Amino acid sequence: MEVFAEFLKKIDNPQHRDRTEEVLAWVIKKFPNLMPKIAWNQPMFTDHDTYIIGFSVAKHHLAVAPEIAGINHFSDEIVQAGYDHTKQLLRIKWDRPVDFSLLERMIDFNILDKADCSTFWRK
Repeated sequence: MEVFAEFLKKIDNPQHRDRTEEVLAWVIKKFPNLMPKIAWNQPMFTDHDTYIIGFSVAKHHLAVAPEIAGINHFSDEIVQAGYDHTKQLLRIKWDRPVDFSLLERMIDFNILDKADCSTFWRK
């Protein structure tokens, strides 16, 4: 979590900070082989130098960005979980629970789907 300490300190709302820290710590524990890093001022996780998932904080939600392929693959499940999404990200409102099993499936999907990927982003 040390890599995210400065990022977390900048989140003014303590509940938002706690929720973000909870999600990031969960990813670190559940996927110890992923590399945590800050890029573009956002926390993200990579595998063999390819992007797997990233997060950002907004006033009303925590945004989860699994790339377009991840959103497309899980679009129905995202809606079923009660989240809305764009082409690039899904939004978990601060007052809604985190569907960790959906998050786990999204990360697993990206790890497998990008196993042979040699670029940071999908092409």
